[in-house]
Amino acid sequence: MVEMTASTTSTIDLEQIVGRYVAVWSEPDPESRRSAIADLWAPDGVEFIEGVQFRGYEELNARITEAYRQFVESGEYDVTSADDVTVHRDIVTFTVQLIPQGGGEAAWTARVFLILDEDGLIRQDYHLTVKPLAV
Repeated sequence: MVEMTASTTSTIDLEQIVGRYVAVWSEPDPESRRSAIADLWAPDGVEFIEGVQFRGYEELNARITEAYRQFVESGEYDVTSADDVTVHRDIVTFTVQLIPQGGGEAAWTARVFLILDEDGLIRQDYHLTVKPLAV
């Protein structure tokens, strides 16, 4: 188990936060997805991707639901982590990827940078695409 100490004395299990983060993108149940979002992000948390931002639970839910419908519900991809989590104070970074459901090489990858608040909730979430999805 990898642990970190945030800016306060609270300890955060990095493998757990990354696991829950990856799982929320694959959650089929809308209520469970909403609950998982509230458990991961601060109420005013924001995700930045490709010059667009999604702020607060409603926008994050719409964004994650759309990604789920487009990539996971279709049966085309699984969302996984590359098991490369690193941390520096309140910053957690790791690679997230779309793997074809039949297996094989990642079709898309992004480096995720999470900035956590003192309670271990995501204040800011940055996705930097490493390998774009082929169109």
